[in-house]
Amino acid sequence: MKILVLNGVNLNMFGKRDPTHYGKESLEQINTALTDLASTLGVELENYQTNIEGEMCMKIHQAFDDGVSAVLINAGAWTHYSYAIRDALAILKCPIFEVHMSNIHAREEFRHHSVIASIAKGQICGFGIDSYLLALRAAVNLLKA
Repeated sequence: MKILVLNGVNLNMFGKRDPTHYGKESLEQINTALTDLASTLGVELENYQTNIEGEMCMKIHQAFDDGVSAVLINAGAWTHYSYAIRDALAILKCPIFEVHMSNIHAREEFRHHSVIASIAKGQICGFGIDSYLLALRAAVNLLKA
C-alpha cells in the first residue's frame, strides 16, 4: 500500500508563513511526522511539494501510472482555483483526501470554496499538523476496510 502526499504552492514556507493560521511546524517536520506514522501503520509513503502547477499535474499523472493506493493533497491556494490540478486528480482511481492546516471555512471568503472537494473522499482542515495525520489514518483505514 503506497500513499502519496502532495503539497502545493507556498507550503514549503510552513513554519515561516503566518504561524497564526499554519502553526510553527516546517514542512520537513510535517513530513517526518507523516513518515513516522506511516511506518507505524505499515504503509509506504512518499512526500512531494512543488510551487509549479504543471509539475504538480505531472506528479499526479505519475501517481496514476504507479497505481498509488491513496493521495493526500494540500494544494494550498490552488485548492480554490486550479481546475488543472482538479482534472489531473480526477484521473486517479484511488481515494483522494483533501488536507488543510487551517480551517479554510473560517477564513477569507475566497478560501471557502474548493475545486477539489467534489472529487475527494473527504476534507480534513483546521487541526494543524494533525490534519495530515488524521487524513493518513483515514486513508489507511479506508484501504484496509
